[in-house]
Amino acid sequence: MKPVIALTKGRLEKQFIKFLKDLDYDVNPLLDKGRKLQVETDHFCAIFAKGIDVATYVEYGIADLGIVGEDILLEVQPDVFDLLPFPFGKCRFAIAGEPSNLTPLRKQRIATKYPNITTKYFRDQGKSVDIVKLEGSVELAPLLGLADDIVDIVETGNTLKENGLVVKEEMLTISARLIANRNSLKLKRAILTPLIDSFRIEEEII
Repeated sequence: MKPVIALTKGRLEKQFIKFLKDLDYDVNPLLDKGRKLQVETDHFCAIFAKGIDVATYVEYGIADLGIVGEDILLEVQPDVFDLLPFPFGKCRFAIAGEPSNLTPLRKQRIATKYPNITTKYFRDQGKSVDIVKLEGSVELAPLLGLADDIVDIVETGNTLKENGLVVKEEMLTISARLIANRNSLKLKRAILTPLIDSFRIEEEII
């Protein structure tokens, strides 16, 4: 029986495939999958899902391992084992807004897709803020007066710049992570350990 790995579709998927290729894994089945959501390789079976769903598939044991952004782990806190960081998918959480934005007299209002991460960060700073949860482009919020600032993931900063926003404070750096189902680590240790170790060796080299 081969291990099942849940991959986050999109950018992390492409970066993980490159990572595997550098480790001399045969990645052709992953590259040639077309619209398939399940693919079998020589070493594992892969399923492709959105990041938050990857965590769910791993938590419920549908997948033994998962490749997911650290933002998902921090925000959702799924019941999975966080094994190790990957040397890709690196970006940072930041507070951003209009450069001339004055400090409001009322409680500061922050728009974000990540209310739990944002609340914890400001609480740790001893600050109380009002959180506005958004699902789409949070950059609109300060421009339209919905919020004073935003908290979001920043990679290049180009989107902020194009919308007249600037980074006011960097919060934390994150990366892609390898997660595991807790029961799988116990029951399938023999087949999972070689795979996990191959990822860990590359991580240490980099």
